[in-house]
This record gives sequence, structure tokens and C-alpha cells, in this order.
Amino acid sequence: MSLGRYALLVLAVVATLIAASWPALPPDAAFRSAVVAGGALAALNTILAYFLVVWSAGRSTSVFLRAVLGGMVARMVLMLAAVAAGVLVLGLPRVPLAISLLAFFVLFLVLELASLHRRTSAPARAR
Repeated sequence: MSLGRYALLVLAVVATLIAASWPALPPDAAFRSAVVAGGALAALNTILAYFLVVWSAGRSTSVFLRAVLGGMVARMVLMLAAVAAGVLVLGLPRVPLAISLLAFFVLFLVLELASLHRRTSAPARAR
């Protein structure tokens, strides 16, 4: 799957799940903003992760490991900074932000692993 298609899929999943859960969410604007922010952060995280894997796939093992592992550390730092800014600067409620971020993160981790598995096992099936 190309990076563009993956990004569209991720954004469609976020939009669909947030739209479907919107009526069940409390009417508090801060609560809803936290849920949307959690989904957006998780989407950005998974798109960056997928980009790093796709970009480094054809390169040497050391470049691949540096991109994937270094990218993981950089993404963790960025996520921590974004969550801290959301809570401390924007005043988003902690619990809805954390639950939304974690739920979308797990969902996108499964999606990313499935997509990468299909991508790497495709040549093996053609043989």
C-alpha cells in the first residue's frame, strides 16, 4: 500500500470513528476536543511511522534500523510534547485525551502491522 493510500485510510478511520461516536460523547466541548486531538495525534504518529518504514525499506540494514528506531524515539518525544502541550497549554482533559490516543494508537498499530505484513509477504506469494 502506498503512503498516500495509507494516509487516506488512516484519516478515513479517524473521521468515521469520531463521527460514529460523536452522539455518545458528552456535550462538553473540551471533552470532544480531547477525543479529536487524541485521534489526530495517533493518526499523525502512524503516518510518520509508515513513512519511515516505506522510505527505509530499500536501503541498507543500518539505515533501516536508524530510521525505524531513531524515528520511534523521535516520535515518542514528539507525542509526549504534543500531549503535554494539549494538557498544559490548551487545557484539554487528560483522561479523554489519553483514552482516545491509546485506543487509536492500538487500532493503527494493528493496521500498520497488517499493511506491512501484506507489503513484505507479497513477493513471497508470487514465487
